[in-house]
Amino acid sequence: MGIHGHGTGQKFQGAFTVLEMMVTLAIAAILLATGVPSFQQFLTQQRMRAAVSSLQMDLLAARSQAVYRNAVVVACPGGPENGCSGASDWTGGWIIFEDENRDRQHQDDEPLLRHGQQHAQIEIHGPAQRTEVRFFPDGSAPGSNASMSLCGSDGPQGARKLVISNIGRIRVDTFEALDPAFCPA
Repeated sequence: MGIHGHGTGQKFQGAFTVLEMMVTLAIAAILLATGVPSFQQFLTQQRMRAAVSSLQMDLLAARSQAVYRNAVVVACPGGPENGCSGASDWTGGWIIFEDENRDRQHQDDEPLLRHGQQHAQIEIHGPAQRTEVRFFPDGSAPGSNASMSLCGSDGPQGARKLVISNIGRIRVDTFEALDPAFCPA
């Protein structure tokens, strides 16, 4: 005996046929197969945006603090525990500090202003000859212009760079000329 509606005399069926279930699963599999790569590409782009924004904001804050404190402020790859690494690889994070004695190394008695964190699946490299970025009290960044390259899992076409000029301006740019060996797809 089936279930009847309220006095309508209609029978309701509460189960799917095997054919209906197979069609539904096939449609779901197709939608999933087409949607996953797009979602992964979206996540890769969002990771890159977050890393670029984080580093750019920290460098802008370093410049601002140099002007506000009327002091030299240094941004370098490294961590609060060990100070500046002396390398050009910023992937593991960075620190920003007031360099009171102007030796470009963080001492315990110097104010640590920021600590930038590592970003998943993003590599960040500065120029080999410039292992830190200094900002002077006038906001300038002495030395040659510096480019910080950011590379993600989507290879050179998704790479970005931050360009820090001598006057301290920091801008974001694409990095199509990046060596594919440095940023493999």
